Amino acid sequence: MLEIRHYKKYYNGILVLDIPHLVFPAGIHWIKGKNGSGKTTLFKTLAGLVPFEGTIQLDSQTDLRKQAVPYRMKVNYGEAEPVYPGFLSAKDLIHFVSAAKKAPTGQADSLIEVFQMDHYIHTPCATYSSGMLKKLSLVLAFLGKPSLIILDEPLTTIDDATATQVYHLIQRYWLESNTSFLLSSHHQFDFSALSVSTTFLVENQTVIPLPVK
Repeated sequence: MLEIRHYKKYYNGILVLDIPHLVFPAGIHWIKGKNGSGKTTLFKTLAGLVPFEGTIQLDSQTDLRKQAVPYRMKVNYGEAEPVYPGFLSAKDLIHFVSAAKKAPTGQADSLIEVFQMDHYIHTPCATYSSGMLKKLSLVLAFLGKPSLIILDEPLTTIDDATATQVYHLIQRYWLESNTSFLLSSHHQFDFSALSVSTTFLVENQTVIPLPVK
């Protein structure tokens, strides 16, 4: 599903990640690692947000460098601590991303209902709590017809009911659309509600698959 070759990422000349070769097969994958290990850097790279050395290919045909726009159409990213222009509302951002991602008719409204955002959908983002911002980031991450959705700390600042909805959406997108997921969380996932295929560990400046238990 996603293949990384000869990947290196530096910050201010310091190597933070070095991945000679790594394949994420289709499925739902949990990316573990301590704070500062490089998980978010990896996710932002895979989302096409930061420069890097090496090659990243989706579905053996869409190269992040060579087909940048088609790649980004297929890969969605939900940030751990989302920040949006304070003068824009959730409705503004959802409308913009829906158009950019060519979301199916009615998809945005369905997601707004799932995350119970109706009561603040038209108010400026500057007024939102961290939980409200997280819900918005989740809605944006599920818009369109992605091949891969990357969710960085999707369970933080949301309540149990919302977490259950996240689990349901992940499972539904995987089963109905074959959408793969890369998930990172300091919280233990509810594996009875989420069928995680593989766990990977970000450690010592690289990423390694862990044995299946």
